[in-house]
Amino acid sequence: MGLSVAQQLIQSHLVTGDMVPGAEIGIRIDQTLTQDATGTTVMLELEAMALDRVRTALSVQYVDHNLIQADYKNPDDHLFLRSAAQRFGLWFSRPGNGVSHPVHQERFGTPGATLLGADSHTPAAGAIGMLAIGAGGIEVALAMAGHPFYFEMPRIWGVRLEGALPEWVSAKDVILEMLRRHGVKGGLGWIIEYSGPGLASLSAMDRYVIANMGAELGATTSVFPADEVVQQFLRGQGRAQDWRELVADADAAYDRQETLDHSALEPLIAMPSSPGNVVPVREVCGAEISQAYIGSSANPGQRDFAIAAEIVKGKQIHPWVSFDVNPTSRQILENLVRDGHLLSLLHAGARIHQAGCNGCIGMGQAPATHTLSLRTVPRNFPGRSGTREDKVCLVSPETAAASALRGVITDPRDLDMAYPQVTDPHDPLINAEMLEPLLAAARQVELIKGPNIQSLPQFEALPDALELPVLLVAPDDISTDEILPAGMRVLPYRSNIPRISAFTFEPIDATYPERAAKTRDTDGHAIVGGENYGQGSSREHAVLAPRYLGLRVVIATSFARIHWQNLVNFGVVPLRFDQSGSVAVARDDVLRFEHLRQQLQCGKDVAFTNVTRHKTLRAQHDLSPRQIDVLLAGGLIN
Repeated sequence: MGLSVAQQLIQSHLVTGDMVPGAEIGIRIDQTLTQDATGTTVMLELEAMALDRVRTALSVQYVDHNLIQADYKNPDDHLFLRSAAQRFGLWFSRPGNGVSHPVHQERFGTPGATLLGADSHTPAAGAIGMLAIGAGGIEVALAMAGHPFYFEMPRIWGVRLEGALPEWVSAKDVILEMLRRHGVKGGLGWIIEYSGPGLASLSAMDRYVIANMGAELGATTSVFPADEVVQQFLRGQGRAQDWRELVADADAAYDRQETLDHSALEPLIAMPSSPGNVVPVREVCGAEISQAYIGSSANPGQRDFAIAAEIVKGKQIHPWVSFDVNPTSRQILENLVRDGHLLSLLHAGARIHQAGCNGCIGMGQAPATHTLSLRTVPRNFPGRSGTREDKVCLVSPETAAASALRGVITDPRDLDMAYPQVTDPHDPLINAEMLEPLLAAARQVELIKGPNIQSLPQFEALPDALELPVLLVAPDDISTDEILPAGMRVLPYRSNIPRISAFTFEPIDATYPERAAKTRDTDGHAIVGGENYGQGSSREHAVLAPRYLGLRVVIATSFARIHWQNLVNFGVVPLRFDQSGSVAVARDDVLRFEHLRQQLQCGKDVAFTNVTRHKTLRAQHDLSPRQIDVLLAGGLIN
């Protein structure tokens, strides 16, 4: 039996384990990606390891999230990250150079290589035939130190693309259709691999759009073949030598298969407040909007901005709409200037922002309260935009631009104009000037630490007995944005765990930090969750902060992959209830765990007592022997 592209990538990098779905495997990592919201802790972890120099083929530190310099904290961290990149031997992408994922694809992405990133949208690089996976920062730090990356072998889900996209329909509508079909949990435990004749109509950056938002399905990653389209992209980037063909064997087998016919698609929209809440745009037309937003890691290509520019060219944005344009790389911005598209956007009334993540992560461009904001970003979790009562919708650039003109949600097919014929340029301007290469004398560089940069807290080993109050019962699909918010108020403290912990669970229960802190001098506390606990961002702060406040056990119906592993990495026990188990626990109940270390080592079941209700309960864990060793030690750092 032949191999799929994903299986070929895993097989060629396999270090330990067998390629059996559900079994733990370890793979060699060729490249790593860190950004400034997660990279500060990664660099502190490398310092704690006393690493002399990274041992990957290539590692890059980007500054793209925390660009607003309202005070000293963000610029201090920029200097720290630059010094750490020099000290440990990484490339450094300066502030304003752009979002990590599109810049990495432009300058460093290589078909056939593995990429581990401390960012959940790292799978975007699967667009060019890479095995690209998001992970917690400490796992990326270990990969940079030369260790394998461990994860459960996923099943492979083949999606055959057929037909051609109709006018006014683009790659964003393809991934929104996948989310409409399968929801935010549909990809848990899967690698999604795209193939078929429909690939011919998707550029490398179109494929990037789809691979990027595969993270919203919960997928481990998404993979496309490295075919002549990828070869053309790399040639245009001046990197033809980096291409190698990588396609599935003719007799490749998939654990699941489905077909998606491009020609049957129409403009789609994910309504507030979940990427899985997808409906046709025509069903919600006419609703008034206050903002339309183009850009972010989810729609970063020049084509995504150029199509919007052509739609609004010679026209004016509706007076009550803020039309925010968020260039995703310095290089793309230069090309938009060269080709005249930036002038069209400016004249129409667009507000142009610096190249970076910006509004997608709640760093500026927040929408007005209780008003619809149409965005080409990957996520619309509640409050992520920076406005607590936001109503963010996810759309294509075509739908965003059409709606900006009319001031209401608009099906772009209803515009009185021909569909602009826009593609990514074959001869783009290349800008690598803001990428600083690694230093030969890296070991001699001292780290520059501002006053907000604090060493990581130390955590003790897992006790054999715990008596824990349940401080929170969380709903299904709680995201890391709700566990530890992003935005201008919070993210500047990403290198200061004691300070950032004060924001933990703020959107769910603002009393949690104060109540949790009182448990730090006792055994700690527990949290009960529902399905898909911890979906979204890879930020390990969503574990570090509650762990600092005394969190020892989380019991949920199911976990998102990255957050589940992050819990283990910092010594928090993740247990799984069946569908009915959580009803036996309420907030403020006290749970008693006895012989916990022995129970974890001797089987998959863990018995404990709800002291408040005088009930014995059982939960399960899905941990490997390696993960159990990490938990017993109190975390991966220990």
